[in-house]
Amino acid sequence: MMSISETAMKNHEALFPNRKSTLMETDPELIEVFDNFAFNEVLGYGNLDTRTRLMVILASMIASQALGEYKVMLGGALNVGVTPIEVKEIVYQMVPYVGMAKMYDFIHATNEILTSRGVTLPVEGQSTSTPETRFEKGLAVQKAIFGDKIDQLYKDSPANQIHIQKYLSANCFGDYVARTGIDIKTRELLTFAMLLSLGGCEPQLKGHIQGNLNVGNDKERLLSVVAQLLPYVGYPRTLNAIRCLNEVVPE
Repeated sequence: MMSISETAMKNHEALFPNRKSTLMETDPELIEVFDNFAFNEVLGYGNLDTRTRLMVILASMIASQALGEYKVMLGGALNVGVTPIEVKEIVYQMVPYVGMAKMYDFIHATNEILTSRGVTLPVEGQSTSTPETRFEKGLAVQKAIFGDKIDQLYKDSPANQIHIQKYLSANCFGDYVARTGIDIKTRELLTFAMLLSLGGCEPQLKGHIQGNLNVGNDKERLLSVVAQLLPYVGYPRTLNAIRCLNEVVPE
């Protein structure tokens, strides 16, 4: 007989009311282990509220290219109060980090699920920049997160690479990060979740660990994100993230 704990079943039901997984029939031992870990043991650690936890999981699912699990978790996120605008902002923010080629299916899946829930698309726009102001706006957001380091990056950039720095300011930060709908502390937390899940981005991950600290997300909060993503991204990327955290913020 399956032995999923009462707490795990309660937490699972809160996200997915009346949802019956076919894996409970075909792979009961696996579901017993996973649900007890992901919906009971792991939830006992950290300081993330339910909405924030689901938001960072959505960002992680995108980075992991886990479309099927993303659709399941998106339903759970909407069930616990993550708003359609917040969902759209999570999706949009991932575009400059993982690329449109990897985002295409997620955008369409998001639209299908929101429409099935009665959401009228497009949702209210959240852009704060124009073609004329996007560089200035983005540079200001970069400096608000990373401080004087941005000036040094521009100063150190070779002439044949300075355009990439300008793209980062105008496009990544001006077009995307500067949007409203999600506050900057949450956006940095989402970026942290995405980078640790993407893998191979340890230099950028360490940079955004410092960015998170600068905007008020302390090490304990970042460790909470790592713990909540562990069941979905596995131990190697979890341990890499912890190593990066300890390098930036030694114990």
